[in-house]
Amino acid sequence: MECPHIPKISYGQFGKRLREKIAGKRVPLAGSLELTFRCNLRCVHCYLGDARAGIPGKNELSYGEICDLLDQTVDEGCLWLLLTGGEPLLRPDFLEIYTYAKKRGFLVTLFTNGTLITPQIADYLQEWRPFKVEISLYGRTKETYERVTGVPGSYERCLRGIELLLERGLPLRLKTVAITLNKHEIWAIKEYAEGLGANFYFDAMINAGLDGGGDPTKFRLAPEEVVQLDLGDAQRADELRDFCKRALRSPSKPEYSYLCGAGVHSFHIDTYGLLSVCIISRHRSHDLRRGSFHEGWQEFIPQVRYQRASDGSQCNQCELISLCGQCPGWAQLEHGDQEARVEFLCQVAHLRAETLGPPMWERSRTEASEATV
Repeated sequence: MECPHIPKISYGQFGKRLREKIAGKRVPLAGSLELTFRCNLRCVHCYLGDARAGIPGKNELSYGEICDLLDQTVDEGCLWLLLTGGEPLLRPDFLEIYTYAKKRGFLVTLFTNGTLITPQIADYLQEWRPFKVEISLYGRTKETYERVTGVPGSYERCLRGIELLLERGLPLRLKTVAITLNKHEIWAIKEYAEGLGANFYFDAMINAGLDGGGDPTKFRLAPEEVVQLDLGDAQRADELRDFCKRALRSPSKPEYSYLCGAGVHSFHIDTYGLLSVCIISRHRSHDLRRGSFHEGWQEFIPQVRYQRASDGSQCNQCELISLCGQCPGWAQLEHGDQEARVEFLCQVAHLRAETLGPPMWERSRTEASEATV
């Protein structure tokens, strides 16, 4: 018996059809799973703080618990799965977890610092091909990279991990955070990545730590430096101009505190089995060791996701709210109040609007300012 012909379509077409099919529905298409908080690096900007040095295996989800949760998320419609940490390769059962996820049909993305990738692991990933691997490269020189990571020898191990993946033709994306310690090497990292044929992106939006500490924010760039980096990348600048144009054309007055897609088509599960709307906003969570994913997604997540913004919320009255990265998670980490304004995000949003927004917006701002004098 011959199998019927299955037509091939592009990934873009597949995504478009899927989005159209679930339009207006809450379906947990994409999930992130922290396999461990532990890490072999000590990056200065890390939001996990002291959790990185946790006792191996202490209270972490077991292999069996993870497999059970993966089964539950598949039943609810999850397709894209991000495996992250900490450093996920620190788990001795990483390949078993990865294999189980692949067999369940997930499109798996792996976030790693690359330093623990061996030829054996790279061979395995070549056999069980991931959707994507993302490696953080914090500097183009050993000195800068290891000032960020705090671990001697980590630079060479990271480059070796990158090399092993590229030798096997695996889908690799290089990324970095733009902070005070490496801002002078951002374009050199980009040039290196493009020379390898790898995709590259950087992010300068550093949030406060999960443990309530503000240490990561000490390494933030000034808002003016963030926008200068935006302007230094032609493609990035064009994308931001288009975003500014759309956001400023019809300013929104949001009804709810969350403006993004968190809790609508995505979710996060940490290494202890706590379900939250996203990887940043964790001040409210659902314990999956005490309840099911179905209960968490259908009952708990909507309670968090659809919190109404208070009438006195300063940010929700701002015409730049659609352009700003302000969110309850950021505000809670920075100020212990999910409706508090994060000044860093506010300043970046205003500078982007003034620098990259349409000229008509700047003129209207000037006219409004002059009218109040």
